[in-house]
Amino acid sequence: MEDPIRWRNMQSAPRDGSRILVTIRASEQGPGAVDLVYWSNGDRFGTDGWRSSDSTPGAIISYAEPELKCWMPLPGVDTDATARPPAWEGEDEAELDGSGI
Repeated sequence: MEDPIRWRNMQSAPRDGSRILVTIRASEQGPGAVDLVYWSNGDRFGTDGWRSSDSTPGAIISYAEPELKCWMPLPGVDTDATARPPAWEGEDEAELDGSGI
């Protein structure tokens, strides 16, 4: 069984509307962070793309592909794993999934 609690390359992120955790790249607006997002196929409130789960119609928080470093599925319902993991601090996405070996 594949370990679900690890960061993965964004190219493999599900685009089916399921919620996932992502690492947002550090920028002039602030340090890297983790957010809960989902893929939206677009609707009358916005175009296709990653939206924060905090979004509401009229107040959509969206991310462009280059803003996101990596993703992981939500942890299972384990009372010891209720905190969000720290943001991934690596520099090169080639390190993800063991591809930097």
